Amino acid sequence: MLSDEHFMKQALVQAQQAFDAGEVPVGAVVVINNRIIARGYNQVEQLNDPTAHAEMIALTAAFSFLGAKYLPDAALYVTVEPCLMCAGAIYWSKLGKVVWGTDDEKNGHQRSTGAQSPFHPKAVIRKGVLAAEAAELMKQFFRERR
Repeated sequence: MLSDEHFMKQALVQAQQAFDAGEVPVGAVVVINNRIIARGYNQVEQLNDPTAHAEMIALTAAFSFLGAKYLPDAALYVTVEPCLMCAGAIYWSKLGKVVWGTDDEKNGHQRSTGAQSPFHPKAVIRKGVLAAEAAELMKQFFRERR
């Protein structure tokens, strides 16, 4: 079994692609049976679409790859805590596991949902995986823009 850290490193590769493209550096991968089946990074500016978050792109690619609308056997690894929109998509996809790196105090779902989880009741949640690396990439991105 590959570790959560291994797959979060792959999500960080996606986040770096977003950074290099001038997008807020968030990356995501979807994994089933220790295999990455989908990848995504923020493309809000590139696509002129406020819904083009890393999670949404990775989920859409996973649905297409599997030909299914539910992902109960899949895990989503995302570098930053999902926003409320992405949390809703994650809920409806019935993901079995959600792992994120750094919390997002400004735009993360926890700001709206508090202690109540917006994810599917059977989903395993793990946060703080490679949080320092994910947070540093975000800090670097916003430092360079100020």
